[in-house]
Amino acid sequence: MESQNQTISADEIALYDRQIRLWGVKAQEKLRSANILLITFKALANEVAKNLVLAGIGSLTIIDDAVVTEEDLGAQFFVTQESLGQNRAQAAAPAIRAMNPRVQLHVDSENVRSKPPEFFAQFDVTIATELDFTMYNTINAACRIAGRSFYAAGLHGFYGFVFADLIQHDFVIERSKSNVTSAGQETPTRTILNVTTKKENDKVIEMVTKREIYSPLILANTSPLPEDFTRLPRRRKQVTPLLTCLRALWEFQKISGGALPTFSRQDLELFTKIAREVHQELKLDIVTLDSEFLRTFLQNLGSELSPVAAFLGGALAQDVINVLSSREHPLQNLLLFDGEKSVAPIYPLHPFFPADVGNAMPAMTPVANAIPLNGNSTLPPL
Repeated sequence: MESQNQTISADEIALYDRQIRLWGVKAQEKLRSANILLITFKALANEVAKNLVLAGIGSLTIIDDAVVTEEDLGAQFFVTQESLGQNRAQAAAPAIRAMNPRVQLHVDSENVRSKPPEFFAQFDVTIATELDFTMYNTINAACRIAGRSFYAAGLHGFYGFVFADLIQHDFVIERSKSNVTSAGQETPTRTILNVTTKKENDKVIEMVTKREIYSPLILANTSPLPEDFTRLPRRRKQVTPLLTCLRALWEFQKISGGALPTFSRQDLELFTKIAREVHQELKLDIVTLDSEFLRTFLQNLGSELSPVAAFLGGALAQDVINVLSSREHPLQNLLLFDGEKSVAPIYPLHPFFPADVGNAMPAMTPVANAIPLNGNSTLPPL
């Protein structure tokens, strides 16, 4: 795709006046020249597309080979009853174009699995949603080879996640000048490259250029939690079991060829076994992974809720905007959302191995039927 002229016009300045006041003309120019790829157009991608299109990105390409079903009408707002049976992306296209005709919209109704690795090189950012773990990794690897930013995201009812792999990302933070000299290495993944100053209304403002280094999903998924999260018993108990369940789900999908666990006894026992092993690998206390959470997580698999999609889609789109404009700290690197508790912790997962933590979960043999079943050997209804 050809890059658009980066000089923003007067009528665009008027159209995007509010956000230009927020992040500046230069950032808006970067947005209007950006090519974004969005994969699988369900509820979460609806929210991402809405936010990016309204922000004034240059080009959006949507890939989805599925057709609109009754299920899609529950949490998606770009399709209607008349869209049933039509390709999901093509059915949504007219409404997306109407939101902002300045954005170039491209619809691809092929299966993303048919795309060669070089296909992803033409996009500045690829956002893959609602795929299985193997496909996320395949696309992540293609983006890394091309030096392009990658996001993976998904919804499961009250739960959801966003993962970012920006490979290496430089950005600038503006702040009031401090009397304390900044440390060159702020975190294991973040360094300060440069600090300059300017005067603004008799105040000295520091412009700090920072660099974040990222890990691909395949490494992040097997990486330990930073020691800050596991050293103290109180901090370990605050780690959401959603992290364990998401990793267990991806491991289950690797075994099952991408399928989600069903409510069969075999699937429940396998998922429970994997979850307990993952919890142990993360050095978390067994008491924080109870049968109630496991049951609730499994009941939510594959479903979509509009409020959760709105929160996650908004957070993902805002991070993409921040990355494109090279402003603000980007997501590093896994955001989890638990709609039952209304919490959204972020975990920086990288192959840095902390020292062993005392009083962590002991090794144990996985227990069959760790998720209690009722008399009919099925989970209770939602």
